[in-house]
Amino acid sequence: MSQHSAAIRWTSKEDADFAHGRYSREHVWEFDGGARILASASPSVVRAPYSNPAGVDPEEAFVAAIASCHMLTFLYLASRRGFEVVRYDDDAIGEMTNNEAGVPWVSGVTLAPRIEFRGSRVPTPAELHALHEQAHHECFISNSVKTKISFS
Repeated sequence: MSQHSAAIRWTSKEDADFAHGRYSREHVWEFDGGARILASASPSVVRAPYSNPAGVDPEEAFVAAIASCHMLTFLYLASRRGFEVVRYDDDAIGEMTNNEAGVPWVSGVTLAPRIEFRGSRVPTPAELHALHEQAHHECFISNSVKTKISFS
């Protein structure tokens, strides 16, 4: 079908003490369209100054990828059914817990979409729920992960 790539660039800083874990986790993500994003370990996982809270951490990116894929799939489905979406906002939350082996993982993501429609054709609550369910089942990312994805 298709391939998708991302380049991850990290370089040790001069004052790093790598052997003792005192090194920066700050790095850059580069994408084929030219976007460069500052990334870092989460400050909740690695304390500053070895992490940079201004960077996107992998856990945030994971939550954003799930929410973004759901939104894009939802918009596609809504357009196919004749609904005109003019605004879609989602404040998605990912929750980390420990798995059976005690290893932390993003065990759940809760999507909280708020959608504004325009025009005479607005989905009923049942149609809206069905659109979200179908978007969840057709989203490439939700089909790729074992994380529980729910809606608030």
